[in-house]
Amino acid sequence: MKAVQYRTPGSAPEVVTVPDPEPGPGQVLLKVAAAGVCHSDIAVMSMPAEQLGFPLPLTLGHEGAGSVAALGAGVEGIAEGEMVAVYGPWGCGRCRPCTQGQENYCLRAKELGIYPPGLGAPGAMAEYMIVDDARHLVPLRGLDPVQNVSLTDAGLTPYHAIMLSLPKLVPGSTTVVIGAGGLGHVAIQLLRAMTATRIIALDLSEERLALARTVGAHETVLSDAKAADRVKELTSGAGAQVILDFVGAPPTTATAAAAAGIDADITVVGLGGGTVAVGFGSLPYQTTVTSPYWGSRTELVDVLELAHHGALDVHVETFGIDEAPLAYERLHAGKINGRAVIVPTR
Repeated sequence: MKAVQYRTPGSAPEVVTVPDPEPGPGQVLLKVAAAGVCHSDIAVMSMPAEQLGFPLPLTLGHEGAGSVAALGAGVEGIAEGEMVAVYGPWGCGRCRPCTQGQENYCLRAKELGIYPPGLGAPGAMAEYMIVDDARHLVPLRGLDPVQNVSLTDAGLTPYHAIMLSLPKLVPGSTTVVIGAGGLGHVAIQLLRAMTATRIIALDLSEERLALARTVGAHETVLSDAKAADRVKELTSGAGAQVILDFVGAPPTTATAAAAAGIDADITVVGLGGGTVAVGFGSLPYQTTVTSPYWGSRTELVDVLELAHHGALDVHVETFGIDEAPLAYERLHAGKINGRAVIVPTR
């Protein structure tokens, strides 16, 4: 089968031919219908070899959806042919967070060498993939896998971040969404569907700001050195109650800190290497700074339920599997408006 792999440190992803996988006991073989392309992949491919923590080559793709092609011995509760989405942050399944569905916070994953697909384990950017356990599969129930595969990360991650601040997202509140790309444009839709907060979207791209307005942002602001001042103007000097930074670079975390009001939540989701200084006097009183990771299985079910009700419309640009290296080039250059999706059968 064809697969998109990161093969050597510092190299670009390659399309290669590898043996078709076969499911072992307890595993599920998925015929991949769609695989999302994410900045997290680029972050992994930018790491020095000593930081990777897992061997190469690696089949990429931590957002996956497809049909069940075969079941390993002992697998129950799922049928061949069923169309499913893959819950990506795999854990041990037994520690306290895992038993609560929060495998994204598994206490033993590192110790046991458990990695998410595409981020250590073979991922979805191939014609077939192995899913270690049927509990990682969520039925799509008629949802288009190409249109909705990105919800497994680009929907789940912002949903989890929003849920952390949900009590503050009341009428009269303001939320700043920094980065209106793959995750940010879904976050705006989630905020509109789940809350009454006023949404101010920030981005460097006028095209992405236009997308932000299309999907529900009340205000859009160019994400430059004056962005925080503009947020303060739009909030009559009070600042925002919630800031969701989907970029996480030093300039955007600085903007997040400067745009925060008293008792604000600053949530740094992006992997851009920025930080927010915490200490008395460095932020408005009682400001909370957090850096969450992905989301729970239950939250993925919630996100897909919102998609069923028509609340979410992921803007997708599709590529065939042979075009995957081009998709990564375009993503790295900031030329993807929304989410790039690889369709192996295209």
